[in-house]
Amino acid sequence: MSWVLSLDNAILDAIQRLRCPLLDWFMPLYSRLGDHGMVCIALAALLLLFPKTRRAGEAMALALVLCLFSGNLFLKPIVARVRPYEANQFVGLLVPPLGDFSFPSGHTFSCVAAAFVLFHYHKKAGIAAWLAAALMAFSRLYLYVHYPTDILGGLLLGVVAGFLACRLTERARRSRRLNSLSARRLLIPNRPNAAPKRRRSNRGAGKTIRFRQRRRRL
Repeated sequence: MSWVLSLDNAILDAIQRLRCPLLDWFMPLYSRLGDHGMVCIALAALLLLFPKTRRAGEAMALALVLCLFSGNLFLKPIVARVRPYEANQFVGLLVPPLGDFSFPSGHTFSCVAAAFVLFHYHKKAGIAAWLAAALMAFSRLYLYVHYPTDILGGLLLGVVAGFLACRLTERARRSRRLNSLSARRLLIPNRPNAAPKRRRSNRGAGKTIRFRQRRRRL
């Protein structure tokens, strides 16, 4: 897979040609928002506060938990890919050296998962979240701390985590509704069936009218 690594390095080198003082100042600050999933955790907590967005908050929190266990605690140690600035001995690093491995990109993973969930429940806000996630992914390439394939892996895994979180949240909510409905039925006693009302017969009235008509004729 040497051609993949060559393509990764070529893309990173091309992005480094965009370096300028403004981006050198902005990209580290923006990328820091994704450290430890801070911005995504804060967004999930904010969504949980309001009833209209609570469902999205629950799904986003679950997606971030999936990102933590599958990405940081499972895939990173197993793949154990060295960071590009270490492999290529890059000297223009704008952030402190990182202590974990490179694949997948945790920043991209969490931001994409959060954007997927938000777009699933709230389309307009989700579009802004997707743009923010794309900028976060680009910042990791600009800072030379991830290969493009790390970003691609984080993107795909984030979509999967967001999809699973939405499905699991909807299923859990349906089960809670069914449980609450069954509990209400058990608490409310069954009312005895009321005896059916008898319809009044018009036969007697009909006989009376006929009798009166005969008397008038006589």
